[in-house]
Amino acid sequence: MTPLLRPAFPTLAAALLIALAAAPALAQPATCAPAQRKMQEAAALRFQARQEARLGDRDRVCDTLGDVEDRYEDARDRFEDCGAGLAAIDLRGALRSVRLEKRAFRCD
Repeated sequence: MTPLLRPAFPTLAAALLIALAAAPALAQPATCAPAQRKMQEAAALRFQARQEARLGDRDRVCDTLGDVEDRYEDARDRFEDCGAGLAAIDLRGALRSVRLEKRAFRCD
């Protein structure tokens, strides 16, 4: 390699890595941001449910898991609205696991 090309290579590699990291965010339409927010809320509520389960408060666990289920359903609907059908399909598994947790705590 010539000395002139060496400085450009790390800059080019860094630009390529940044572009690859940003690609998933750029691939989703801007209207999917509310769906992502609902997913984050659901994850936070699931953590809260685990903490409440450790404390042994079954009623609060059931209420929180019901809220988690609602957030996942909202996220699924919003992903379908913005055209990200694969994400909506993936949420079915998350909903199924929340329903199993609710059944384990005898919430329904």
